[in-house]
Amino acid sequence: MVAAWKAAGFSVGSYNKYLAIAARVIRRSLKDQPRLAAERRGEMDLKMSKWANGKQLESKQLANPAAAR
Repeated sequence: MVAAWKAAGFSVGSYNKYLAIAARVIRRSLKDQPRLAAERRGEMDLKMSKWANGKQLESKQLANPAAAR
């Protein structure tokens, strides 16, 4: 699908944005119980960690899942 998207002149970033919007629309159209389960699966937590000699030194939160909504 990505190859067809590129052939049409769209970038991979816009394809990923399209997928995120489509997933959000589908989640919002579900009934309450399935919608809540689907929303939990759609949450993300993005962290960056520095490592040295095989040990984690520090971890930094990059994205707040609540702010992404």
